[in-house]
Amino acid sequence: KGIKIIGRRLSAANRTQLTIGNAVRRVLHLIRQVCAEEKQDKGSKEGPVDVDLSRSLVKIMDNAQSVDLSMEVKLDLRQLIIEEISELVEDIKRVYTHVKAYSVEHIHAKDVILTVGMSTTVMHFLSEAAKLEREFEVIVAESAPAYDGHQMAKELAKKNIETTLVTDSAVFAMMGIVNKVIIGSHLVLANGGLISRSGCHMVAAAAHHHSVPVVCVTGLYKLCPLYGFDQDSFNDFKYPGEILKFQEKFAEKVNVQNPGHDYIPPELVSLLITNFGGNSPSYVYRLLTEYYDVEDYDL
Repeated sequence: KGIKIIGRRLSAANRTQLTIGNAVRRVLHLIRQVCAEEKQDKGSKEGPVDVDLSRSLVKIMDNAQSVDLSMEVKLDLRQLIIEEISELVEDIKRVYTHVKAYSVEHIHAKDVILTVGMSTTVMHFLSEAAKLEREFEVIVAESAPAYDGHQMAKELAKKNIETTLVTDSAVFAMMGIVNKVIIGSHLVLANGGLISRSGCHMVAAAAHHHSVPVVCVTGLYKLCPLYGFDQDSFNDFKYPGEILKFQEKFAEKVNVQNPGHDYIPPELVSLLITNFGGNSPSYVYRLLTEYYDVEDYDL
């Protein structure tokens, strides 16, 4: 209960960074797991307790009460929990190493790949494939108004990857020669949809029109048990001065919208590649039950 209270406070401090809540949910899941294993090992006065931690669709829909795992947290048990949390921290730190290992399976010679803006995960993913001496080309949309696609193009060029930088408005025209789209994400939602940088929905829609697969590379810690159905879901608006300077004449008469993220529905996403492998968006429900407990979905 105390961890949930702290988790609510941390999440409320920055409502757009839902990975904070994800970390809290994961910690709660680990604590329950450790307690269940300890209770199963030691048993109870009535005999051994059969604690089934596996999840299935039937069990998810079942409204039966969960097993009571309340027990005194002794020093040795606390140490086990600390070790599990430390392992979780290490997994998050090594997320780039784990994700980029799958680039071998998904990037082939002569591929033409399109990405949007600067994404550290995507950059590591593409750079790892370049180490195998596979010749492929990357088209980078500049991602206005931040224009961090320029930085992405420079970083890829340093890795000896043939790179083309284009404006955001040229994405649809370039899509005809693209083999696959690879993007990062801010969040992966419970329905398999993505919250990604602004402009990615346009790219995914263009890819869908040209029957080009859209691949999202991201860490599993960004998996969120919440749902989003429109562009206002979990969005935030950035400084409008990036688009129109306040010193401009008549600027006070112009309403400037600068959304930071796009919602991409699951039907526009072909594959999710996390630090534990590739899955289709329809498999997200299963990942959620393995990674979190249902009772923690709503902190």
